[in-house]
Amino acid sequence: MVSLVRRLGPAVAATVTSLVLSAVLAGPAHADQSTLTLELRKDGVLHVKEDVVLTGGAITRAPVLRTRHDDSSDRVYRITNVTGATFDGAEFAIPASGTVEYDVTGAVAPVAGGEELRWYVASGPLDQVTVKVTGPGQIQHLACFTGDLGAAMGCTTAAMNETGLTAEFEQQELGAGQLLTVVVGYPAGATGAEPALEHRFSLSAAFTVNAITGGSLVLLLVLLLGGFWLVYWTRGRDARVIGAESGARGAYDNGRFAPPDGVRPGQIGTLIDEQADVIDVTATIVDLAVRGYLRIDEQPRQTYDAPDWLLVKLPKAPVASLLPYERALFDAIFDLRDEVLLSQLHGGFTTGLGRVRDALYRDVVNQGWFARRPDSVRSRWTVIGILVTVLGLAGTVALAMYTTYGLVGLAVIVLGAAVTVGGQYMPAKTASGATALAHTLGFREYLAAGDIGDVPPGERAELFSRYLPYAVIFDSVDRWARVVASIKNEGDNLYWYHGPAEWDLSKFADSMRTFTMTTSGAISSSRQFRTF
Repeated sequence: MVSLVRRLGPAVAATVTSLVLSAVLAGPAHADQSTLTLELRKDGVLHVKEDVVLTGGAITRAPVLRTRHDDSSDRVYRITNVTGATFDGAEFAIPASGTVEYDVTGAVAPVAGGEELRWYVASGPLDQVTVKVTGPGQIQHLACFTGDLGAAMGCTTAAMNETGLTAEFEQQELGAGQLLTVVVGYPAGATGAEPALEHRFSLSAAFTVNAITGGSLVLLLVLLLGGFWLVYWTRGRDARVIGAESGARGAYDNGRFAPPDGVRPGQIGTLIDEQADVIDVTATIVDLAVRGYLRIDEQPRQTYDAPDWLLVKLPKAPVASLLPYERALFDAIFDLRDEVLLSQLHGGFTTGLGRVRDALYRDVVNQGWFARRPDSVRSRWTVIGILVTVLGLAGTVALAMYTTYGLVGLAVIVLGAAVTVGGQYMPAKTASGATALAHTLGFREYLAAGDIGDVPPGERAELFSRYLPYAVIFDSVDRWARVVASIKNEGDNLYWYHGPAEWDLSKFADSMRTFTMTTSGAISSSRQFRTF
């Protein structure tokens, strides 16, 4: 037995050594040789037949399927009818030495004076590659290149046979990652094939600026924005009033307070800027006081205390005569109570302000000053503007993805933005509303002058108090509060505004300014009204 082991030992050792050396020297699987035959058919399809000699087992190979054609397009190559290997759309899997066949579409493109076949026949590492190309016509020119995609280094040999119908190429030692590219020219019309192109997205290409795109953008902007301006001109402008309706106008007629067109303070703000604002509600509270529906009692306070006022419901006030928005505000303030501190106006008051706002917008329509509610008109145009902007964005993305006309889509986005912003100015006053506005602005001019005129002294307290809510709207509170404070009055209080002990009318201007600011702040906190 020992002698048997001694006899077999050297043989076993030699076998193991041979296996180890084979495993070390074999390296990864690769193709040693590749012999290709390319046939360009009359329909422009390139048929490829490749005889592959492999070392080390199965290999995978990724053919070139896409190259750059120009700034906006890629040239694509489509491989079909594969035999002798499997193709997953990106790579060939070649299991063993043998023959691989497939068809290529898109390898032919027209060039000056003819057509040109270009195909990336092989990729390294390969010890030797030979290629034979035949086609449907006489060869006009030929070339081959090795290296990276687009390299200009020539291959080992390139020639055509004596008939001029067959081109032959050879490359020795094609390195890993290198390509062998063959180019063969044919007469024009040999196949009539065209390259397969796909749009390639890039911002610079998508938003190309040239005479066509720039001119189209400008033309579209002129048409779209001009069309919107025409809509505004015909539907969004206030009706015109004659010049005689303008000019300063007082509100004193035969010893009675008579505001122009009977406009009340809360209505004026909505009439002027077509918005129901915080100041409209503040002025209405003051107006309800001077008209005898409530009284404002300033509360005593220490030096560092916050100012506060008690709003007192007056008995037997004719609330049935109030306009709907005034009644809504009156109910929101008192909410089944007879008095309330200004600092305690929250909860039900905040909810009630939403009804006041809606009633204000309904009122200007009921007065015949607007054909439709200004807030509804603005909302409708805002929605239209947003939809147009979204449509413009979608259109711009589509144009940018698939064409070079993305710049043109910007015109629709600009239109959408213009409609969204310009829609805020679309509420239009009727002829009646425009006339009332002209009279109201004349009244503002009169109040700004601060002229007390020839009003009898006995009527000044009530008349100038009636002016004060309008002064709140027109930002003339200080002027008219001082005018009211200058009135010689029996006692230290007004019939509608009471101050604390040791308070007199000399302090009324400061008190009124603080009251309007504090009241506006309380209303602003409800977020039901515009704050400017």
